[in-house]
Amino acid sequence: MISEHPRVRFAPSPTGYLHVGGLRTALYNYLFAKNQNGKFILRIEDTDRNRFVEGAVENLINVLKWIGLDYDEGPAKGGNYGPYMQSERLDIYKKYAEELIEKKHAYYCFCSPERLSEVKEEQKQKGLQPKYDKHCLSLSREEIENNIKSGMPYVVRLNVPPDLKVAFDDIVRGHVEFDSNGIDDQVLIKSDGYPTYHMANVVDDHFMKITHVVRGEEWLSSTPKHVLLYDAFGWEKPQFAHLPLLLNPDRSKLSKRQGDVAVEDYRAKGYLKEALLNFVALLGWNAGDDVEFYYLDEMIKKFSLERVNKSGAVFDLAKLHWLNAEHLRKLPDRDLLRLLREELAASKFKNNDYSDEYLLKVITAMKERVSFVREYIEKSPYFFERPETYEENAVKKSWKENTPELLKKLIEAFSKLDSPNKEDYENVLHKTAEELQVGNAKLIHPVRLATSGLSAGPGLFDILVILGKEETIFRLQDALERVKI
Repeated sequence: MISEHPRVRFAPSPTGYLHVGGLRTALYNYLFAKNQNGKFILRIEDTDRNRFVEGAVENLINVLKWIGLDYDEGPAKGGNYGPYMQSERLDIYKKYAEELIEKKHAYYCFCSPERLSEVKEEQKQKGLQPKYDKHCLSLSREEIENNIKSGMPYVVRLNVPPDLKVAFDDIVRGHVEFDSNGIDDQVLIKSDGYPTYHMANVVDDHFMKITHVVRGEEWLSSTPKHVLLYDAFGWEKPQFAHLPLLLNPDRSKLSKRQGDVAVEDYRAKGYLKEALLNFVALLGWNAGDDVEFYYLDEMIKKFSLERVNKSGAVFDLAKLHWLNAEHLRKLPDRDLLRLLREELAASKFKNNDYSDEYLLKVITAMKERVSFVREYIEKSPYFFERPETYEENAVKKSWKENTPELLKKLIEAFSKLDSPNKEDYENVLHKTAEELQVGNAKLIHPVRLATSGLSAGPGLFDILVILGKEETIFRLQDALERVKI
């Protein structure tokens, strides 16, 4: 009997990295489970030994942990329905494959790869759909036993009945029907003794009491094989929900050829986990309103599989960029401080010692001007080092013959200040400009250039307060020496 509380699973193959499509599958399963007070299970489908990548399982678990999708049962955590690595469940698959053979729902196949190729080629030439021709279904028990005893390689195949309508109701796609004449006698157990995805998937979902199978649209054509397996075993089927494809802006299928597809790539580029989750959630789902900014707990409250779209979802990097900026601005300053320290530790400024008070002032000044944490350093390097060069166009525009004379007067006025605040710098600059009978801009632009090396940035007086009086005066004097017109 299937559990009354939903039990869903994310079941990736350990192939080296987590695809953003895989992240969306994990997220939708997680949101659905948490919305319904259910369980979110991580199962590793590592039965394809040709694609297995060393360290990939650990990487996958680390990425899920980083992004905040905490599973209830799975590797390293355990649970009542383990093991959660398919390679540790081989005896289970073997037992149930033998049961299918006994019931005539599966059979041994000894055909060589060469024969299989010949059959498919012949079918293609006749304009037929290439599929296995059931040649080994008619072997006698004696022939089968002799072949096995002699060590002949074999696979176990699903015996698909002809002229059958295989139907199921999909939460996203509605009623779906397939003609069994178009379904191949799928391999269930490979010649190496490992199960295929189809066999392991159905057996594990049954014994792990999975109630809802939520996965990508690419598995839709495999589902009739799974339905046939459930029926062959006499097991209750879970509910299916197939998520729409992820598309590039040109509506081609999202692939590595057109850019980054790994979660790890986006993490390395500095995207916040909150922004990435928010963005991925909207790739095929909306709550029926115009809200686009979400935190994870808000998504849990609003999520339903019924609100997932059928049509493909376009992966729009501009939207991800916008969401990152929005989430960054809403982060508490203490969280930003930790992230900025991490960026500094990975930069050329790693040996510099900055107080929390100093960095928090930088964060306040730059918060509305950055979309990534690294931009606190990239867009305002002058908070971490003295300018070595000065923006060429700004020098031409705002550094005139009388600028040195004006700045010397301003330095003199700044020197008389005692622990100046923002208003003190502003008042002194305005007063000096008045005394020198020049507009404020004649001082503001050269001072900005001298202290930052740039012509744009946060408010000038914010910069001066953060740098402090001594450093401000040093940089003004240094610029008088360095800037040549």
